[in-house]
Amino acid sequence: MLGAVRRVMTLAAFAALAACGGGGGGGGGAVSAPALAAPAAADPVVASSTVAGMCASPRGGLDPATGVAYPDRSGSAADEKTWVRGWIDETYLWFDEVPTNLVAANYATPVSYFDALKTPQLAASGRAKDRYHFTLPTADYRAQSQSGIGVGYGFELALLSASPPRDVRVAFSEPDSPAAQAGIVRGTKLVAIDGIDVANGTNVAALNAALAPAQAGETHSFTLRAPDGGERAVTLTSARITQTPVQNVKIFSTPSGSVGYLQFNEHLATAEVQLLAAFNQFLAAGVSDLVLDMRYNGGGLLDIASELAYMIGPTAATNGTVFERMQFNRKNPFGLDLALPFYSTTRGLSAPPLQPLPKLGLSRVTVLTGPDTCSASESVVNGLRGVGVAVNLVGGATCGKPYGFFPQDNCGTTYFAIQFRGVNQQGFGDYSDGFVPTCTVADDFDHALGDLAEGRLAAALALRSTGACPTPSANKAEVARSKVEAGGTPYLVRSPLRENRIVSPPGASPG
Repeated sequence: MLGAVRRVMTLAAFAALAACGGGGGGGGGAVSAPALAAPAAADPVVASSTVAGMCASPRGGLDPATGVAYPDRSGSAADEKTWVRGWIDETYLWFDEVPTNLVAANYATPVSYFDALKTPQLAASGRAKDRYHFTLPTADYRAQSQSGIGVGYGFELALLSASPPRDVRVAFSEPDSPAAQAGIVRGTKLVAIDGIDVANGTNVAALNAALAPAQAGETHSFTLRAPDGGERAVTLTSARITQTPVQNVKIFSTPSGSVGYLQFNEHLATAEVQLLAAFNQFLAAGVSDLVLDMRYNGGGLLDIASELAYMIGPTAATNGTVFERMQFNRKNPFGLDLALPFYSTTRGLSAPPLQPLPKLGLSRVTVLTGPDTCSASESVVNGLRGVGVAVNLVGGATCGKPYGFFPQDNCGTTYFAIQFRGVNQQGFGDYSDGFVPTCTVADDFDHALGDLAEGRLAAALALRSTGACPTPSANKAEVARSKVEAGGTPYLVRSPLRENRIVSPPGASPG
């Protein structure tokens, strides 16, 4: 469970405290006007390049990512804040909506200043226009984005109810992880942790500490309830977990041909070689259709999304067409007219570079989706639709994130600020409230992913064979989950890094 601490605090039900302002009033005497403070002077905006690498705590030695010395030099926190302000002004998609009266000195750190430097505008749905502004320590970002390595137990948690009585389930477990070795399966409910009741316990700090262990080797006790109702106690020791982004590769025989299925959890660099193997397997089996399970895929590397879409679609549709074009702010800060093609060869992310990709040549595909289907995963849907591939969605509405960025390191912090909107071959990219499913089907935690009886997979196969969506379930729990998903509320406990589209830096080449 990577970066769980970022959202695990939603286990708590926090009361909102309203600050009330009092009105005075005298009986008819003259009232003096209050003294008004002068508006705060706006911080000067300078070119970020003039203060880049001027750090309060410069890093020494070689950057393991490049093999050359870090660019850091002696500076101050004020210099780092100045860099942040300049970089936002230059590259942020909505730079002209950032409040101009924010004073750097009022913020304790460059990160807290960065957190404030974003648009306050709302989307049509009433949600914040920018829900994706965040930072990570550079070392953590590189570890997570390249190999998906983090500390945890190896189960991915879903919050079906974040407020008491809380309902926390296992969405799936990573192969060979402590959770998998303990036989913890999808749908398992967390009843107690270290003796604390998960549903109604008030010691949220202890629950969070156990669910998001700070380091490998921490041991915690869990009381678990399996999908069949049986309870047991297990002790788990945290470890360094490497994600397996492609799981449950299967081929189903149907009267109208073979159907491939795969569970795709994350657009990591390591997904390249795993997707290559899966599609070679599908090609050898002669599959005539595909069910792509991205219900929990928050995104990641856009190069991976492009490769995946190429392997699905017809040759005539994907040759010489745009997978995704980036639209920057009016300054065009990177000097780019950047359009990603449908990559026909590997990019050297985890497979050898320039290796021809297998191609199914499908004119339709079914994608299993939900509110945790985000960003680069939505790019797969939008990119294929842009070249005429029929993409049916089964499950819940997607998260709605047609935006992305070039991660930028400065002084050991990597900053993520929205810098472009992605549009497809037809110029469409307006889905900030998510893609609506063809068939709305609640997430089914009573069956394993890839099980033919699992609700969304069963509905996808039924849609394929009959052309119609199944009758919605009357099960109260499933109806409740559908309502949560319709509101765009994500289930998974995960880092914001895992809900993005990330593009290779300008000028990067495969390999």
